[in-house]
Amino acid sequence: MAKHDLDPNYLDPNYEPVVNFSDNTPFHEILAARMQRRTVMKGSVGAALASIMGVGLAGCGSDSSSSGTTTGGSSASTDLGFKAIPVSSENTVVVPEGYSSEAFLPWGTPITGSYPDYRADGTNTGADQEQQVGMHHDGMHFFPIDLRSGGNSSDEGLLVMNHEYIDQRALHANGPTRAEDNNGVRPADEVRKEIAAHGVSIVHIKKGSEGKWDVVFGSPYNRRITGGTPMDIRGPVRGYSKLVTPYSLSATETRGTLNNCAMGPTPWGTYLTAEENWHGYFATSAEDRPREYVRHGVNGSSRYDWELADSGLDQYVRFDVTPRDGGSAQTDYRNEANTFGYMVEIDPFAPESKPQKRTALGRFGHEGVIFAPAKEGEPVVCYSGDDSRFEYIYKFVSAQPYQAATANGTLLEEGTLYVARFNDDGTGDWLALSLDDAEFAAKVAAAEGTEVGRSNILFDGFENQADVILNTRLAADIAGATPMDRPEWGAVDPNSSQVYFTLTNNSQRTEEQTNAANPIAENRTGHIIRWSEDGGDQAATSFEWDIFVFGGEEGTETVVDDEVVVSLTDDNIFSSPDGLWFDYNGRLWIQTDNGYKKETFGNDMMLAANPETREIRRFFVGPVGCEVTGVVTTPDSKTMFVNIQHPGGNWPNASEDRPRSATVVVTRDDSGVIGA
Repeated sequence: MAKHDLDPNYLDPNYEPVVNFSDNTPFHEILAARMQRRTVMKGSVGAALASIMGVGLAGCGSDSSSSGTTTGGSSASTDLGFKAIPVSSENTVVVPEGYSSEAFLPWGTPITGSYPDYRADGTNTGADQEQQVGMHHDGMHFFPIDLRSGGNSSDEGLLVMNHEYIDQRALHANGPTRAEDNNGVRPADEVRKEIAAHGVSIVHIKKGSEGKWDVVFGSPYNRRITGGTPMDIRGPVRGYSKLVTPYSLSATETRGTLNNCAMGPTPWGTYLTAEENWHGYFATSAEDRPREYVRHGVNGSSRYDWELADSGLDQYVRFDVTPRDGGSAQTDYRNEANTFGYMVEIDPFAPESKPQKRTALGRFGHEGVIFAPAKEGEPVVCYSGDDSRFEYIYKFVSAQPYQAATANGTLLEEGTLYVARFNDDGTGDWLALSLDDAEFAAKVAAAEGTEVGRSNILFDGFENQADVILNTRLAADIAGATPMDRPEWGAVDPNSSQVYFTLTNNSQRTEEQTNAANPIAENRTGHIIRWSEDGGDQAATSFEWDIFVFGGEEGTETVVDDEVVVSLTDDNIFSSPDGLWFDYNGRLWIQTDNGYKKETFGNDMMLAANPETREIRRFFVGPVGCEVTGVVTTPDSKTMFVNIQHPGGNWPNASEDRPRSATVVVTRDDSGVIGA
């Protein structure tokens, strides 16, 4: 099928078709019941919400300031010490008065090998791109150069960042050569370049005497990891027959990581990168697709036609997962897509090490992963969201305890994967996805021989725990998890240990589907949820939850226990919260990926929040057409790195024809702490 005949959303890398048709109680129904008891959103949808739900909003109004504070005081470390900036539609980065910003490490910056220069005319080769910073920057982390020796340098370190997807038009001199216009094939070097523009960049950077950051050229740490880099498969899926390919008959290896969105630094100083919308990279003409593909939307044409490279090399053919007549998993790549959908661990301080696909954390559309603070002698706990409409939030608890002196990635090879169920009374449960768990095993047995949900997957059981992990979404359906509105980034408050998750939006809910339990049609502005694990134990199997804030236009109010806790004003209106990060002092940074009402919300932005008072102020606005995504500071909190993805207006260099994703370095003019 020609690309222009596809669903127009298909080439949007943030688009994932709704593939969860289970009859589990959706989060918006639970939220409606929860809101009847405690939490209410007023403003742009408030009147409709009140009429549908019969919730009395009288007496809930507030003449409070933009913070809407009703929840006591805050510690000095989380106070917001800058003046909020207005929304902006300009093709530039805007930061508060007293701050400065500078673009850094744009796509194409040479970082390794022969350090080939970036060519503004798009004529760099595939080999060049393998030595340059990738395209469409996303999640990132700064590792102090002396981390492994116990230091916390803020002047030198390794900046590790994801590259989610590509803009083919900008990547090539004259745009991509389409197979449909080229006898059914694509030039192999174009495909090589596209694969190389994906993945992860590890860049050794250092601040000079004048305070300017630069690449440390020739550093052995500088490295590109791409869609073709050899990787190990670890955890319960390692060696499983459904991952056998001609590349790895033992099902222990694969090549590449793709659609890398958010990430998570581990307590032992490595980097986990997420594989999010990986399904769109694979093609299949098979009518009878395995459930591992059905539940993820692997179907029909691929996004970039890599499988049609004219060289016919194995490294490109693998993106066609159609079973061949007379073939098998040993001779064709029918199982290749089963080697994607994981969190991938990378050791930035070991340039020769192979990345590890950590399958125990589940297989789905990972947005990222966030670790709870590691405690000596206790299990390691981390959380991950499945970024698609009506998908789930997961938690992993390691089988072995954390020991700082010996901790490494093997802690992620064994443990229990849980999925969240949000109850309408404000409590929640973590449901184990393990055949060793009696409750889950009983649900699996009861589901055998039935069609699971409305997806018409005739469920015939799980072969073993590897099969459960490979089919994480299906297992969560059976367990009875709560479908959410695009759970994206998570963050754990370093002071309170509360867990926060962004629920970006869900425009798929129609007016006809609204009722007292589903009050809001076309939820386009999203919200942020948070919870506390019972007893302060991050490994607990139950929790209490509430809404931190609803996105929306001016006047949108978040009401808890009949008190306004946030009332949005011009200083903090936002839509579609996406990126989320707590800085080292405990401020919460909220980034947006919004395509709704640009005339109201302007360009995408980043806001800072005091989690104790819910005060929120806009701190950063990106250039035209971008997503603001990925944020971290140096340990001293005096340099902030923010990523700009897919800018649309020839940013950062207006004299060049091609826009370039880049990192923005933000500093205070007085060299103080960012946000204070």
